[in-house]
Amino acid sequence: MSAHISNIRPEPDQVLVDIANYVHDYVINSFEAYDTARNCLMDTLGCGLEALEYPACTKLLGPIVPGTTVPNGSKVPGTSYQLDPVLGAFNIGAMIRWLDFNDTWLAAEWGHPSDNLGGILATADWLSRTRVAEGKAPLTMRDVLTAMIKAHEIQGVLALENSFNRVGLDHVVLVKIASTAVVAGMLGASKSQIIDAVSNAWVDGQSLRTYRHSPNTGSRKSWAAGDATSRAVRLALMVMKGEMGYPSALTAKTWGFYDVLFKGKPFTFQRPYGAYVMEHVLFKISFPAEFHAQTAVECAMQLYPKVNSRIDSLDKIAQIDRIVLTTHESAIRIIDKTGPLNNPADRDHCIQYMTAIGLLKGSLTAADYEDAVAADPRVDALRAKMVCVEKAEYSRDYHDPEKRSIANAVQIFFKDGTSSDNIAVEYPIGHRRRRAEGIPELVKKFQVNLARRFDAAQQARILALCSDQQQLESTPVHQFVDLFVTA
Repeated sequence: MSAHISNIRPEPDQVLVDIANYVHDYVINSFEAYDTARNCLMDTLGCGLEALEYPACTKLLGPIVPGTTVPNGSKVPGTSYQLDPVLGAFNIGAMIRWLDFNDTWLAAEWGHPSDNLGGILATADWLSRTRVAEGKAPLTMRDVLTAMIKAHEIQGVLALENSFNRVGLDHVVLVKIASTAVVAGMLGASKSQIIDAVSNAWVDGQSLRTYRHSPNTGSRKSWAAGDATSRAVRLALMVMKGEMGYPSALTAKTWGFYDVLFKGKPFTFQRPYGAYVMEHVLFKISFPAEFHAQTAVECAMQLYPKVNSRIDSLDKIAQIDRIVLTTHESAIRIIDKTGPLNNPADRDHCIQYMTAIGLLKGSLTAADYEDAVAADPRVDALRAKMVCVEKAEYSRDYHDPEKRSIANAVQIFFKDGTSSDNIAVEYPIGHRRRRAEGIPELVKKFQVNLARRFDAAQQARILALCSDQQQLESTPVHQFVDLFVTA
């Protein structure tokens, strides 16, 4: 006979409790974390502004019913939209992720922690406008930066030891979890309410990685995180209205997340929640390339002045024997791609394509993923010469918490027996080890993106505020967002 199933409601799973305790109680005292969060805020919003140049993105934005405006709603930077916070989160989240140019976290699971800004900024803006309308004090940008640090930490710490991609799930599950937790906190949730909200996020069922991999690679990968952070706001708001949670959402036998979606394995953790992830986050500064290829493109750009004259035509490319891309296991698993590339989303997840553009042009921009550039026959001719080789040392250092390198090397071998230098780069310019070099370039990137939408005076006002930590932190959220609104 089978045993009766107990109907006694269990205590909440420890993973849920730990997240709730962190969001509700933990005080962040790291100046480095807040300073990095400020830079992250600039970079993330800048990425969203650049995405507004692309109709494939803008067609998804705005209210579901055209012309709808929500009083005291969330404003969408770079646009005139004012939406409810759920839809506002989707809009902001889709914008900042569209071009694969915002920050990155690499571990057992990959992801982009600044994706959470969609839910954080939309909620904070709506709350601030509503509070002012009610004669209350608004939230400040210090609250936004704190929520960013905590969302980064939840997503990143969960990712350190737990690979969702290996069971076919997309990393945006962690955006949903982190955004749900911190948005609930911003709404004033108790610990038990945060637990309820996060449990609902785990119960949801999660996105498959289908849209990130051949032969199905497509544009959903650019709005999936916006969808996740938007869903998080919805769940948090429901719980604040009294909706119940599910205490053993992870551990329930047969029906819980572990058994249904994680092959029965519980999560493991490398470290407690603090401010580690924001302090160590990776910025994409020089070019919009999937992060495992950042250093490969940098290698290609270093080779460009030395080899371009030998590879700038199809006849010359025919004289290449092979191009060796020495890389790490994660890059091979995600972006080692041969055969036809069908759209920009396909191309920006192909290490061979990105390296080929770097070798041919000495640069890489978002426009280089479009059909007009991809139609150049030299690109596929170079791709056909490339072979990816894993270097065990690169794979080890990728997971080493003291290094977290993302190393690649590129070398060209010609049929006449000559070869290029073997150019290797271990740490991209957006790595913590290259902060002094990288942050001035990040600010330049932000300035370029501001110039896409605003006149010189407005650019100066925004940049001055974003460059002053103390002034930024004390600024009401709605006043900050208003600087980014267009008519």
